[in-house]
Amino acid sequence: MRDPSWMMTICLVVMAGCAVAQTSQPHSAIHQVKLQQETVIQGYPCARGYASYYSSGRLASCAVAKETAFGEATLPERSIISLLEDGRPQGAMMAHNTVIAGAKCGGGNWLLGPSEGAATGFYPSGKLKICFFAGDQTVQGVPCMTAGFIGMFGDGARRDGGAQFYESGKLKSCTLARDYASHHRGDRFLQMP
Repeated sequence: MRDPSWMMTICLVVMAGCAVAQTSQPHSAIHQVKLQQETVIQGYPCARGYASYYSSGRLASCAVAKETAFGEATLPERSIISLLEDGRPQGAMMAHNTVIAGAKCGGGNWLLGPSEGAATGFYPSGKLKICFFAGDQTVQGVPCMTAGFIGMFGDGARRDGGAQFYESGKLKSCTLARDYASHHRGDRFLQMP
């Protein structure tokens, strides 16, 4: 297994611009260790391989050894989880596409695993915060487009930023897959809470 700590750090740094990884809590230094066997750490079944820890000794990230509850999600085996220093959820890179709170969020694939998938962000409460959709889908009546991680795709549609949700679960924004209300396909749709 690849070292998951650097991948999640990069994803969360990029997602911080989308307000996914923001926290008022300062983070202490992160260090990593190589687990020789599956180990349950703070209730999470971490797979053999690399796990990252805060200097406080609290788990920062690891790949999970089996299907695991993480906030309001059930993550597939081999997904990489990232925690805030206080142990609350921060993000995940899922081993494959996964439905969370009614939205099908993109994950990695069977060949390259979670590191090749999009990062999914969570509020510290465990509620879904940002999801890069695995295919166009209608979410809470809004036709949302597959989200790319950055910029323009071949069809000319801008798909950056993924879909964002309020902590209440209400869709906050997404790029439209088709015309909706007074907005056009490819527009960024934003709703108030």
